[in-house]
Amino acid sequence: MNSKKLTNYILGAMVLGIVAGYLVHALGAGGTFPSSYVSYISILTDVFLRLIKMIIAPLVFSTLVVGIAKMGDASAIGRIGLKTFAWFISMSLVSLLLGLVMVNVFQPGVGVELTLPEIAASSGLNKNSLNLPDFVRHIFPISIFDAMAKNEILQIVVFAVFFGVGAAGMGERANEFVRNLDMLSHIMLKITSAVMKLAPIAVFSAVSTVIAENGLAILLTYGKFMLSFYASIAVLWIVIILISSVVLKWRALHLVSMLREPALLAFTTASSEAAYPMTLEQLERFGCKNKIASFVLPIGYSFNLDGSMMYCTFAALFIAQVYGVQMELSQQLLMLLVLMVTSKGIAGVPRASLVVIAATLSQFNLPEAGVLLILGVDHFLDMARSATNVLGNGMATAVISKWEGELEGEVRKQS
Repeated sequence: MNSKKLTNYILGAMVLGIVAGYLVHALGAGGTFPSSYVSYISILTDVFLRLIKMIIAPLVFSTLVVGIAKMGDASAIGRIGLKTFAWFISMSLVSLLLGLVMVNVFQPGVGVELTLPEIAASSGLNKNSLNLPDFVRHIFPISIFDAMAKNEILQIVVFAVFFGVGAAGMGERANEFVRNLDMLSHIMLKITSAVMKLAPIAVFSAVSTVIAENGLAILLTYGKFMLSFYASIAVLWIVIILISSVVLKWRALHLVSMLREPALLAFTTASSEAAYPMTLEQLERFGCKNKIASFVLPIGYSFNLDGSMMYCTFAALFIAQVYGVQMELSQQLLMLLVLMVTSKGIAGVPRASLVVIAATLSQFNLPEAGVLLILGVDHFLDMARSATNVLGNGMATAVISKWEGELEGEVRKQS
């Protein structure tokens, strides 16, 4: 199945999923049929995501170790690491600031004016893991096997960096082992190609499940909020592409076209993780050297979530608008800085964006329970966030490759 056919199948599956979900919700209204349908059909999405997650840990480990071993010395790793984090921090600030600007332009929550609940009212989200000490501990794995079993990408990256530096220090004695790891990465990508044939079925299941549960009415209820956020995401895409084109020139647009398939997969499954193997493969086809792509991309999945960054400021200020709470510009900028710090600790936290928002609201005397307002449509918003995260990390990898002089000029054909 070539790239164009798979994209068409995924789009077709999304449309069919909407129709099927609507019919199930409409015909089964008041009965148990929708819930029964959801419990069975969602198995297809769960199986697909499990198959993708099965690939990620060995793929991240093997590609990163091989990439670092090929770099040769610690100075190259440090140089690339500094450039990577400089880009991530800059783009995080851009995303947060753009979210703040757009929510003030569209003002999706103005006019709703709900009664302000008690500040102590809880959203029910677990925020205990969102603090600096726990985040620092979380970075370092107790066991690489435990990290791989839980698909903790950041912990796998840390171990792989140490392992890769150690392998590089062994010189020629480690060459055979590094070649075997390189073969492992190619085997994982081969498995990915087979698993991706199930993507349209998983997309149909994911979309129909959400519509069957909530119906189309929920989209109308939150129409202004969702349209405003999607318009803001579109602006963020333009900004990311324009900033990247300063380095990549005209090739930035070519990369966007190559990332359309992994971005579409992330959008329809609401999971940027599901698109990781395909994103890595497309970046290498674009011309990014494996040693750069395998280093930047997995780190980006923990530190460079542009779509999630924008959502944090957008949703937090939307909640303030809904409750009629006026926030001065200085308060909004302070919230942006707080989010800049807290959002870097979301690796491994379930419903990460919502947890960050809930934790931030309480610091500005806004009701944490306001998160419940957006909980119902969070899946639809997560679709846009996930696709944006794929674009942002893809562009970041290409930019770092260009800065390092490791970006090949010709795009390799897909076999």
